Amino acid sequence: MAQTRTKTRKLIIFGIEDFADIAYEYFTHDSDYEVVAFTVDSAYLTADSHLGLPVIAFEDLAQRHLPGSVDVYAAIVYGCLNRVREDICHRVKAAGYRLASYISTRAFVWHNVKLGEHCFIFEDNTVQPYASIGDNVIMWSGNHIGHHSRIGNHCFISSHVVVSGWADVGTHCFLGVNATLANNTRLGGFSWVSHGACLAGEIPSNSIVRPTVAADVKPLNEAALFRSLARASRVRAT
Repeated sequence: MAQTRTKTRKLIIFGIEDFADIAYEYFTHDSDYEVVAFTVDSAYLTADSHLGLPVIAFEDLAQRHLPGSVDVYAAIVYGCLNRVREDICHRVKAAGYRLASYISTRAFVWHNVKLGEHCFIFEDNTVQPYASIGDNVIMWSGNHIGHHSRIGNHCFISSHVVVSGWADVGTHCFLGVNATLANNTRLGGFSWVSHGACLAGEIPSNSIVRPTVAADVKPLNEAALFRSLARASRVRAT
């Protein structure tokens, strides 16, 4: 279990649903943030407190906490292919607040990985050298992001997803539990990959990818297989 760290910054969590509760736990026990309040749009303000902390209408937030005195994390999941969370991030920044990120101390993120703003990376994630993670990305527990891969902005990666080397995931994508992207896969933006789906090659934008019902089993032609892999490597190199 992570040890509580010294608190040097203050945080407001946007939202009061399940993910907000989870974010509160991780920020409280595994970051240098002190969570001081929750906020929601006034239309969704149904209680004055949550987890023992005040809930403030976002429209009134600046009256209680000035921009610059706190950061904000939008604890919203993948509604409308992450557009809901994206919209909140834009509004938070327009109001003058800085967006917070959380990277678990139990995640493995190599030193030269490029990380965008407002990311939430849970425990047991592996992000290999030269990978890049865009803005506003959620990576739930236990994923593998291979070397030289790119995750676009506003994505949600659930759990036990494998993104192999040199893969590219477009903006506003959802990757379900146990989905797998082979080397060099290109997944177009605004796509939904269902749990257990296996992808290879070029997947166009605005796609839904479902797993096949039965495995496609054929005799192995080893020579042909490795000729195909060699061709894919040459294409990548150019």
